[in-house]
Formats: sequence, structure tokens, C-alpha cells
Amino acid sequence: MRAQPFKWIARGEPFEKQTNGSVSTFPPILEHLIRQRGLPPGVDLEGYLRPRLRDLADPFLIPDMKIAVERVFQAIDNGEKVCIYGDYDVDGVTSITLMRRILIAYGLTPRYFIPRRGPEGYGLSTAALKRCMEEGPKPDLLITVDCGTVSINEVAALKADGVDVLIVDHHEPDPAGRPDCCALVNPKCGSDFTYLCAAGVVFKLGHAMMKTRQIDLDLKELIDLVAVATISDIVPMVGENRLMVRHGLKHLPSTLNPGLRALQEVTGMNGSATSMDVGFRIGPRLNAAGRMDVPEDALATLTTDCRRLANDLAQKLDAYNKERQTHEGLIRREAVEMLTKDFDPARDPVIVLGSRTWHHGVVGIVASRLMRQYHKPTFVIAIDEDGIGKGSGRSIDGISLVEAIRACEDDLIAGGGHAMAAGLSIEEGKLATFRSRFADYVLNNTSPEQRQPKLMYDAEISFDQLSLEFLASYDLLQPFGSG
Repeated sequence: MRAQPFKWIARGEPFEKQTNGSVSTFPPILEHLIRQRGLPPGVDLEGYLRPRLRDLADPFLIPDMKIAVERVFQAIDNGEKVCIYGDYDVDGVTSITLMRRILIAYGLTPRYFIPRRGPEGYGLSTAALKRCMEEGPKPDLLITVDCGTVSINEVAALKADGVDVLIVDHHEPDPAGRPDCCALVNPKCGSDFTYLCAAGVVFKLGHAMMKTRQIDLDLKELIDLVAVATISDIVPMVGENRLMVRHGLKHLPSTLNPGLRALQEVTGMNGSATSMDVGFRIGPRLNAAGRMDVPEDALATLTTDCRRLANDLAQKLDAYNKERQTHEGLIRREAVEMLTKDFDPARDPVIVLGSRTWHHGVVGIVASRLMRQYHKPTFVIAIDEDGIGKGSGRSIDGISLVEAIRACEDDLIAGGGHAMAAGLSIEEGKLATFRSRFADYVLNNTSPEQRQPKLMYDAEISFDQLSLEFLASYDLLQPFGSG
């Protein structure tokens, strides 16, 4: 059982032709690589390679930002009870941490809440909101971060209960409508910042608040949180993401956050930080807590001011990550065995697998690995004792899981997310029907050529061009990332 071979495709113009007539002071190969990734001719390469924080765009370009700032200051000025509600992944816990620190700097100490993946699921679920309200006190204002954009019914229930909702998110909107919230700050609702993760949007909200009412708060000291979230959420390394990650990585080794400092120590980082360090060391450990249904430990790691507690929590996150790796290995072996028995890469356009023995917290990682191995849109689903499956999906270029979920919504309890990564809930008995309809959606909306694995490359160069100058110039392209 072998996946299709990759089709190698050159991106754009050949190297020699592209650089003719260039007056750049940078090495020609460097300029070529950058132009191949979409930087228009005439745009300053220096500004691209060494972006400055003062070049951040006006945060009020994001829809509803002005309304959001006014509502937050209303809560601050009136001493309202505020709760920050966020997701259990890295983007969620960093967003909560960032929003909390901004509010504290303005003199308001919020409580915060994070749902548990297994019993409560993603986002503004009814079960999680019930626990949030029971733990109280009931907030006057609920600020959701990294969730809420499609939670129309849940926001309506909160409003009926006298709770204002402010949504700060980056997930795909629902074409059917938007929640009846006081503000929906989501770049995907109409702006040029659609690439931002939730922590990036929270940072923009903080920037907007600072532009409106200046206080003694240095947002630059918090940009390491944005870098960790941006890399871990695998959003495109373009635009202001590149700017914030570059400065966040530079700041990370000297961070004032005890939790981030402890995580660097427990993972053996040596006084510098790269995207690889965050993506394969810090990020997985923060994510592991949520995967093992103890997301509060990841949040506590980032919010504590106690160095000793931060060290203890970082050790716990490291242990959770080892446990996660054990579960992942088991599920992956069983998944491959299932595919060996009943899967033909030449015949089947999708992979949909489920089991009652799988841990719900790691199915997303396994889905990602299977998607890369077989180049098929993939859902891996953990089914509980009541026959309800919770799954994570990963996709290939050209196939939106959000659109696929909408096409198959009659077979699902719920679903949503991003084009390339999404989640769903489904009854065990509908798994086969969903697999069939998902496959039909992919076949009807793509061609065989679109489904073939592709490897895009930027340039063909000869061995004599692999000089020390080339290697030094290549390093200038950091931070590396998706997109």
C-alpha cells in the first residue's frame, strides 16, 4: 500500500530569468526565493527581512475593533465582572494569558475558564458554559478567545441570561450568520489580516487599547506569547505574523514569563530560539496538557509569577508529553493496520477511521501524520462508551474541511474549524455514511490532478552555487514556517 509519488513543480520563473536586471544589495538567490513566495517587485527587501514593530498596521482596520475597545473600557471603568473563555490548545492558552495580562495592566483582574477536551469539547459548548457559570461569579462580560465565531445558539443563551459576549477569534465564520455579540473581532470577517492566529488578534486588541488609552504597559514584553501561538497553530508565516514571530523569538530567551523560561529549561534550549524550538519543544508540551484533559496546567504554567511553581508545572507538562507520545504511537499503529486491511490509495480519496479504544486528545496528531503519509484528507475519531465520536481532521491543498463538513452536516452532531484542520462530533453508527459522503464531496469538487501529491520548489541551483554566502543569506529568511 503506497501513496502516489510526488509531482515536482517549479514555483514561478527560473532563477536566472527572475533575477536579470536586479539592483538589490542582497544575494540574487535570496531575492529570487522571496519573490517566488509572493513579495511584489519594488517592495523593500530590507523591510521584509528585518521588519520593525513600529511597522505594525493600524489595529482598527480589523472589523468591530473600535466597538470591542469601547466595551472593554466600559467593563474596566465600571468594575464589571469579566471572564476570559478560551480554547485548550497553545493558541487558546496563550490568548487567555495575553488578554489577562492586558486587563490586569488596566486595573481589572478577570477570572478565566478553559474547557476540557474530552467531556466538554471545543469552544462554547453547553457543557463547558454550564461549568463556567457554576464556578462563578457570573460575568457581566465574557471575552472568548480562539473560539466563538460560529457559536450562534450559545451566545444567544448567554445574552438571554444577561451576559455580554465579546468574541476575539480567527476561525472561519458561518455563512448562515454571526452570533448576537457586542463585538466579533475576527480578521476573517473582512480584513487583510486573515492569517493571524487568535493570540495575534488579542495582541492587536491590546495595541488598539493602548492607542486609545495609554498606560505603563510594554506590549513588546508579551510578544513572545504571540510567537509561540503563531508557530504552534501553524498559521502562515506572512505579513505581521512574520514580524511578530521574528521579534517574539528574539525576546523568548530573555522572557519575563516564568513559565516560558521554565519550558525552555526543561526542553534543553540553549539561549536562543527558532521556529523549530517552539514547534517541536515548547508547543507540544503546552498542547499535551490539553490533550490529556488537564489544560489548566498549561494555563497555570503561563500565568504564574512564581518561578518555583513554573518549574514544577513545566516538569508536569513534559510528563504529559511523554504520555501523549505513548498514546499516539499506539493509535498510529492500529490506524495503519486498519488501512492495510481496507484502504486502497488509488481508489479511496479520503481516510476516515474511528475506534472506541483511542484517546480523544491525540487523534489530531495521528490524522496529521496519516494525511502526510498518504496525501488524503483524513479524519481520525475517538468514540466514547456512549457511541459518540469526537474527531480531528487534516486536509491537503485545495480541499476545505470546513466546506466538506457543511456538505456532510446531516451526518454530524457538530463540526467546524479551518480549511486545513477541523474537528467534528458524530454518532458511531453514521461513520460509514460520513466516510462515503466525504469521499463524494472530494471527488466531486476536485480533479485527479488536484489530488496528486505535489512538491513545490523555488529554484534549481548548481553545486557551485552552494557557497558560504548562500548559506549565510539563506539564514536571513528566518523565521521559517507554514505558507
